Amino acid sequence: MEKPRYSSVTVLTGSGISAESGVPTFRGEDGLWRHYHAEELATPQAFARDAALVWEWYDWRRGLIAACEPNAAHRTLVEMERECEEFFLITQNVDGLHRRAGSERMVELHGNIWQVRCTAEGSVFVNEEVPLPQIPPRCSCGAPLRPHVVWFGESLDHSSMQAAHAAAEICDLMLVIGTSAVVHPAASLPAIAKQHGAYLVEVNLERTPLSPYADEVLLGSAAQVLPELWDRLRPACQGVS
Repeated sequence: MEKPRYSSVTVLTGSGISAESGVPTFRGEDGLWRHYHAEELATPQAFARDAALVWEWYDWRRGLIAACEPNAAHRTLVEMERECEEFFLITQNVDGLHRRAGSERMVELHGNIWQVRCTAEGSVFVNEEVPLPQIPPRCSCGAPLRPHVVWFGESLDHSSMQAAHAAAEICDLMLVIGTSAVVHPAASLPAIAKQHGAYLVEVNLERTPLSPYADEVLLGSAAQVLPELWDRLRPACQGVS
């Protein structure tokens, strides 16, 4: 029987991959801060009411994330990007750990907590100051800055979602790592890949609604499972023409 060959690999990651680096989910009980839930603060309405309060929360989050380092799963994805002919990473995380690990061919569907956006001009730039010297921070034009992340009630960036859809459609191997596979529209990407004939592998601590449709379900820590999985998949992903 001929061994499978994978010329195009697409990966979707969620909060589970970053939790292993110590990044809290900031939702549910993890999201409780000064008696506020994440869903109460990560909205345009909350920012309009009290930008300083929202920024105090993000400043606290940035401080926690700054102390975290990419783990073995993040680093394995960098290896895959370097060795696979076609590779694309789609992440729902805003913590920037994939970029810190060295990933380049990727989209951050929900934005990046280390980027800020001018509320007047719309310009986006990197800000890695921890703690922030001024809350709320302001642009050089004087307008308030906001985190360059997608808040509840906002739409995902159209170009990022287009790139994610395209990667899901063309891949012949898709890895879904550390995500519940229930938050749309990202949750639709594995189904798109499957419909186009991709081999679907799920890596998670527990089974999810996606599990019955995956070709393989690998339960366990992504930092442990992914390097082992890559050792097995590497020959099928290298030297494909």
